[in-house]
Amino acid sequence: MKNIYKNIIVGFSFMALLTSCETELDLSNPTALSLEELLQTDDGFIALSNGILDSYQKIPANEFLLTELRSDNVRANSENGNFPAINAYNVDANNGDVATYYSNNMHTIKHANTIIDNKFLAPESQQYTVGEAYFMRALCHFNLVRAYQNVPFIDKVLDVTEKEALDYPQLPEAEVYEKIIDDFKTSIAYLNDAKQDRYRPSKGAAISLAAKAYLSQPNPNYVEAELLLASVVENSEAYNYDLMFTERAAGLSDRDYYATLAIDYGHVFGNQFSGNFSESELESDPVLDGDWSNNGGLEINDEVIFSIAYDLVSSDNYATSDSGLGDQVETDSESHSFAMTLQGPSNGVNIATLEFLEVMNPTLQPVRFPGSILSLGYNAFLANNTVDVFNAKYPTDGEIGDNDWIVLRYADVLLLYAEAILGNADSTTDQRAIDAFNKVRLRAGLEEVVNLTKQDLLDERRVEFVYENQRMYDLIRFGEADNVLSKFSTDNSLNYTSGKKYLPFPQRERDNLPNFYKQNDGY
Repeated sequence: MKNIYKNIIVGFSFMALLTSCETELDLSNPTALSLEELLQTDDGFIALSNGILDSYQKIPANEFLLTELRSDNVRANSENGNFPAINAYNVDANNGDVATYYSNNMHTIKHANTIIDNKFLAPESQQYTVGEAYFMRALCHFNLVRAYQNVPFIDKVLDVTEKEALDYPQLPEAEVYEKIIDDFKTSIAYLNDAKQDRYRPSKGAAISLAAKAYLSQPNPNYVEAELLLASVVENSEAYNYDLMFTERAAGLSDRDYYATLAIDYGHVFGNQFSGNFSESELESDPVLDGDWSNNGGLEINDEVIFSIAYDLVSSDNYATSDSGLGDQVETDSESHSFAMTLQGPSNGVNIATLEFLEVMNPTLQPVRFPGSILSLGYNAFLANNTVDVFNAKYPTDGEIGDNDWIVLRYADVLLLYAEAILGNADSTTDQRAIDAFNKVRLRAGLEEVVNLTKQDLLDERRVEFVYENQRMYDLIRFGEADNVLSKFSTDNSLNYTSGKKYLPFPQRERDNLPNFYKQNDGY
């Protein structure tokens, strides 16, 4: 059962993290205790840590809109007010999704700081919860710095009566990354002996995300990133990390082998295929004729390093991307994103762009295509190019679907490792990078390479991680955002400018502390 949380939620009310440690928990939760009571219970720190993870459930709810919908992978149906505005780079500082994403990350940081502020009270058996708090604080700041660039780094629970927020100005991007990396590294020590649980922060996840932060900072540190990633890749068996992959049996046709790999690829996301292989003019074309559905038994697998758990629960209490921070009890039935499942097709926000369909089709991507794109929609599109083509990675219908949200998986680690080895070069023949890259390629049914270029790596990441909110940040990290998105914007009559790589700093945050926060360029 995926429900690892105990519904003991630290429901502090706050605005922009301004609150007192004396505040009691939300009493609408019958199991809630005050902070002082929790700190004195045997499992108090476990309950506090569960509260951090539960709080994070809100964060993916509108992340897709602000990342993938602003890339060249996805477009919005022109009939839906806020969505085409985001898609067209017409976001402003008063946009609700922009403000909610910022606040939800800060909300989770506040929960993490509650543990960190009291870490010396944690019993020996619960020291790992301190590591989880550092990990989650780093992860949320990592979300924020990539989305908004120059943000405050909040390292304590702030007291509104003392105006402590004035001590936390926006920091230059590079300084934020330094603190994020320090937090991930601190978490590694606390998590060193923690039990491996893919629904909780782990040592392997902390090492890998610290490396990703090294690669994402304004001046990437390829050497440190390579060392960290090598420690995971070279010890992957000890971590139980591997790709979902089936070796080819003797005599198996291309069609059947690729179809088997496509089903394996779907299993990474906990998806189960029901149907057959459709006929095609091409023997190598393994188009699957059937449906994908979520299977909770498949969601914990060796490729998943860290994910956020969601259970399918019939409830009127789920949170949405528009929910206020204190108006609902956070539950395991929250949707991980409206944009991913039924809410996407019905509102038209996870439609593949024409540019993406040029690289994501059954011929070029025989394995990843069936697990990423709704084949029926694609076939209809070929017959009539006005038909929308939606994603297939998150098949559960409705707002309370139980698809888990994968924060980090092993395919990402392998490609990040190749990226770190490649460094500033345009290409490499380093066998370590080639091997890591080819492992992902082979799982996708594609030919191996002997020379890896930066463009190869960027292209591979685009099709491997489509609909996983990575494309925008990959373009920025590779220094290609302006080139790619300017052309995409021109071709599709959008309004991208260089300053719009990042989101506007929410106006309500600026209003809370007038003349304190500087708005990002372009807004």
